[in-house]
Amino acid sequence: MSGEVDQIAGKAKELQGKVTGDKELESEGKTQQGAGDVEHAVGEAGDKLKGAGKALKDTADGH
Repeated sequence: MSGEVDQIAGKAKELQGKVTGDKELESEGKTQQGAGDVEHAVGEAGDKLKGAGKALKDTADGH
């Protein structure tokens, strides 16, 4: 969930930077969005691994 928070906060910073002409804030927003994207992707990968692990366990248990 925090990946999504970083994505949204980063987009807001980027937009604020564009509106005010603050290139540093705009860049910071883009960076924060990128970090959020990575964090979100890692979370999704972890969820998929958990699902795969459960499926393997169920198969091994004969379910």
